[in-house]
Amino acid sequence: MPPPDPDLGYFGPGSVTWRIHGSASTFVGGMRALLYQALHPRAMAGVDQFSDFRERPWRRLVRTIDYVLVHTYGTTQQADDAAAHVRKLHKSIRGIDPVTGRPYSADDHDLLLWIHAVEVDSYLEAYRAYGAGLSEPDADRYVAERVRSVEMLGLVRGRAPGSVAELKDYLTSVEGELVLSDSARGVRRLVMRSPVPFPFNTPLRLPGAAAAVILPAQPRAMYGLQWPWPVDRTVRVAGRLACATIGPFVPDAPVVRSARRRARKAAASKAA
Repeated sequence: MPPPDPDLGYFGPGSVTWRIHGSASTFVGGMRALLYQALHPRAMAGVDQFSDFRERPWRRLVRTIDYVLVHTYGTTQQADDAAAHVRKLHKSIRGIDPVTGRPYSADDHDLLLWIHAVEVDSYLEAYRAYGAGLSEPDADRYVAERVRSVEMLGLVRGRAPGSVAELKDYLTSVEGELVLSDSARGVRRLVMRSPVPFPFNTPLRLPGAAAAVILPAQPRAMYGLQWPWPVDRTVRVAGRLACATIGPFVPDAPVVRSARRRARKAAASKAA
């Protein structure tokens, strides 16, 4: 990784991270990550016991995406401050997981690694399926770029996967720990059901379906979200069309607009 530019943050406009996280597919990736992460009972225990997830379920997804955007597009100081805030919150999140009976803590390195790996894998697969697509070298580069983000949250150096192959190997190694708990079933209901009543809810179910079809085989089977291939194909095509059509009309978040202005200013200064 090149040294960070204090004004352009830890990634910058030439990074694959900027490219992926600026796509409309990021929202679908966030929903996929939520489904996938919820199957790890110790990771989900902290969410259940220390957040308002059940009362305001969408707030967690929005907070996660907000953090990712600040870490991606913010200045190095903004990214550092955001990471410090999360580390502070993590110190007080600990308890006993009711499903496994094992203790957990939000700053546990195994859980940090799990949340990070699923998030990176989800944004990557969503961009591959519904974004502009990605070459294998750029996919590896994205995984390598994101290592810094989890190390800033406290994961020891060298533990996070640095390539797609390492990422997939790690996720496969954790499959034996996944459980379809009541909390995970709640996440499934949240993602797959629209909060808007019929008949307006049908289009709003597409993001959840689009997230489900790009889950790995085991999580899909655990959730019972296996559909005939024509349904899968239809959802994938509809998801890609929706992201391509809606994406250009969705306004960038303020932190993204600010980053793009700084990048243009830096480019103009360099050209001069």
